Amino acid sequence: MKRIFIILASALTIMGANAQTTQKLTATKANEYGIVYSLPKTVLDITIETETTVKEPGEFYKYAKKYLNENNPIDKRSVKTVIKNVYVTPRGIADPEERYVVTFKPGNSPYLLINSENLPLAVNTEKTLKNDNPTLPAAQQAEPTPLQTDAAKQVISEEMLQSQSTAKKAELAAAQIYSLRQYRTDLLTGQSESMPPDGNALQIVLDNINAQEAALTAMFAGTTQVSTDVKTITYTPDEEVTDELLTRISAAEGVVDKDDLSGAPMTITVKVIQKGEMPVNEKGNTLPFPKNGFAYRIPGKIEVTLVCDNDVIFNSQFETSQFGITYGLNPNSFTDKKEPLYVILNPVNGAIAEMGDATVQQ
Repeated sequence: MKRIFIILASALTIMGANAQTTQKLTATKANEYGIVYSLPKTVLDITIETETTVKEPGEFYKYAKKYLNENNPIDKRSVKTVIKNVYVTPRGIADPEERYVVTFKPGNSPYLLINSENLPLAVNTEKTLKNDNPTLPAAQQAEPTPLQTDAAKQVISEEMLQSQSTAKKAELAAAQIYSLRQYRTDLLTGQSESMPPDGNALQIVLDNINAQEAALTAMFAGTTQVSTDVKTITYTPDEEVTDELLTRISAAEGVVDKDDLSGAPMTITVKVIQKGEMPVNEKGNTLPFPKNGFAYRIPGKIEVTLVCDNDVIFNSQFETSQFGITYGLNPNSFTDKKEPLYVILNPVNGAIAEMGDATVQQ
């Protein structure tokens, strides 16, 4: 094994299927049969999806009970943000202290697949570990309220505009609601004096009536808008921590900086539950690192707990490179003339995910 801290030139071929993320490094005479790569450090991408609900009172909320028999109209503006989902996705980044070169025997032209972080994905095979990370949500803007539609402009009559009395405006708005309801009933029962010529035209008229009624009703009952936001914090679990402040969640603004005291604290606890151990032989003796071996990681395992405002919002376990150890494979295994070895690696924690005979791989 040779640990290096400079990047050496290697023969490079871009893989067509993943040209932006995957490269194929081949051991040739041009690079003295040596391939350079890094082992990963595991980081956690903590994605927080928040949901914000904004409630606004209508202009006539005081008259909601009188005219519409609405007992619980929105009577004051409120903004409330809650955590909807939390996703923790482990990801591998190149560890600057874990950079290696592996030298192969000339002959069979073994090759190494690496990703954009220079982390090994596979040796002697173009198969790689399937990415099973969850699909993360996108932020969603709030839908317009009934008062933000074109229909809201249509329902304001000239008499409502001219009136200086809020009570009178409310009375006129309520009367218009009941007129719209009667008109809809007449259309649906075929009793209207001016029926639309066909079904499509009828639906257009009904949709407009419904939109106008919704706008007028919102003037009494109020409006509610719901939107979501998504933010990701990258955290590196280098040591055990207990209730370390990660960020804060504000009721008005969602995820805010951890120094913003307007938000409730979100903390992270990292507990090491297993450290990587060197392999041993049948007698229990530690196996030595192969000479000039192809280095990989035997990962450790941690438990991650996220707490916000005294509630546990996430708890799970992850294998991580930094709580493991580095071991290696004999590089001659990859150039064996009868049974050359292939290996598929996990770029998140550096572990071997699959290995076998390169001549019979499926």
